[in-house]
Amino acid sequence: MKVARDLMIEVTSLKKNEYVTRARQILRDDVYREIYITDDQGHLSGMIDITDVLRVPDTRSNVTIAGFIRDVPGISLDTPLEDAALTILKTGTDSIPVSAGNGKFVGSILLRDLFPILVSRHEITGNVKDVMTGDVVCCDTEDTIQKVYSLITDTGYASLPIVKGKELLGVISRRDLVENGGIRRSLGNSSNTRIGKVMTTPVITATPDMPVSEASHLLVSHDISRMPVVSEGTVVGILDRHDVLRTIVKKA
Repeated sequence: MKVARDLMIEVTSLKKNEYVTRARQILRDDVYREIYITDDQGHLSGMIDITDVLRVPDTRSNVTIAGFIRDVPGISLDTPLEDAALTILKTGTDSIPVSAGNGKFVGSILLRDLFPILVSRHEITGNVKDVMTGDVVCCDTEDTIQKVYSLITDTGYASLPIVKGKELLGVISRRDLVENGGIRRSLGNSSNTRIGKVMTTPVITATPDMPVSEASHLLVSHDISRMPVVSEGTVVGILDRHDVLRTIVKKA
């Protein structure tokens, strides 16, 4: 049986007095959505995530990460992968920190690495409509980048569907906001650039009656964390990895 040490990767950690701009650089250059904070002895102190970084848009800011750090539970090197998934579900994160027997932080497990393994191990039943999140918040193609940026930082949503009328045309994610130089310049210049100019297309979607197993394989094959659920051209829900994990953990 695979355990945490089999899937753990080494990741960059920070100290609480380091700048948010340093955290932004790490998130921009790597695939992480969380960064773990350690003390001078190398023990886990907490974490910050990509939304925290987005709340400080100034690329020359001297704001430190200290005010954003929050507690996060960790796992040991010998924790079974299903237990790691349960901890991720409880925290709502996209990774989980791993500590050695001496309590020192040694790395993390990314949900993007864990998810395909669990999907292949377990029989997943039910339809998307049974597990998706409804009441979807969407943005219009004519909304400004500033408006969408504020919405994502206020809500913490990982991504938002972009629509024109009721038709889904694209998506915008937190990572887009961190990585896209055009978006950063628009924010810095307080321009009125519309989100439709920088959204990601085409969009991978599911339908309400699609089996969760099929939708899970779409998430895996396209390496995406969430996707809109569309019925008759209208966005009616969002399905993400955590929704699928919830069904797996219930059956485990």
